[in-house]
Amino acid sequence: MTPRFELAHLAHAELLTPNMEGTLWFFTELLGMREVARQGDSVYLRCYEDPYHHSLKVTGADGPGLANLGWRTTSADALERRARALDAAGVGKGWTRGDLGVGRTFAFESPDGHPMELVWEVEKHVAPPELRSPILTRRSKRPLRGVPPRRLDHVNLMASDVTVQKELFEQTLGFETRERVVDFTSDTEIGAWLSVNVLGHEMAIMADSTGSRGRLHHLAFWYGVPQHNTDVAELCREYGVQIEAGPDVHGITQGAFLYVFEPGGNRIELFGNSGILELEPDFETVTWDLADFDTGIAIGGATLPAETYFVYGTPPVPGQEGLIARSTIGVPADGLARTP
Repeated sequence: MTPRFELAHLAHAELLTPNMEGTLWFFTELLGMREVARQGDSVYLRCYEDPYHHSLKVTGADGPGLANLGWRTTSADALERRARALDAAGVGKGWTRGDLGVGRTFAFESPDGHPMELVWEVEKHVAPPELRSPILTRRSKRPLRGVPPRRLDHVNLMASDVTVQKELFEQTLGFETRERVVDFTSDTEIGAWLSVNVLGHEMAIMADSTGSRGRLHHLAFWYGVPQHNTDVAELCREYGVQIEAGPDVHGITQGAFLYVFEPGGNRIELFGNSGILELEPDFETVTWDLADFDTGIAIGGATLPAETYFVYGTPPVPGQEGLIARSTIGVPADGLARTP
């Protein structure tokens, strides 16, 4: 039987960047995330309503990409059960000692090799006195810089076979497929949107048209209202951050979107509303025909450029390095990223 309610949500992610200064400028100065720790070549960041020690770890590397995704289980026992299921499916990588703010974890990979982990024990964030909010349900004060995202929202993975990835997550971790896109001319799934809670999706999987395996399409952060995406688009134009598409609203998930490339080369989506919430216990997966994909992509008619959106992922494949600008725009003259 497929498990349900054993995973709570996406808790943290780690991105690789060849431009640490530019990437930190993007997340701290432009978006207003706060730095909470540094260790080795890594910097730990959080949004002001993220519940844990950090939601984003940025690590210096030769190129951009995804280094890890952390999913929190709903209990210690659920962690053990899901670890056994992943081992039985042949994708388990064993237990680790965790990280800053993260306890014992079970490492695993998607069928394509995307690195992930399960965790139960986490450090709950307690803001220092000067950052404590009088809004008691808010983990820290809203930053005074950027148009700050509230929390980490979801991830989109590129895959050599969408169905294989989707079924693995359904059968071992209890993800439910909320929406999918099918090319009925070949009866092939080219996209799937999955969730373990009421959100429209916490993980999307889209076909990698290059045939590559294990690449990241984007990591997304939630703002709250669509107007914030318009504000951020203006800031991106003014400060030289490359906009790929938006602002607009997806038909799939009904999420308000803006896609940009942070200076290290990773695609970031800024999610301007919560999208559709799935409250029905007996919902049925919605299937989109590829022929209707234009509405699924953008209700307002925004164009998602075919030369990047359906092709570019991180790490980029040979020949893709020139598709986006690898700028250091926004980095102060002294080369040091500022933190709130």
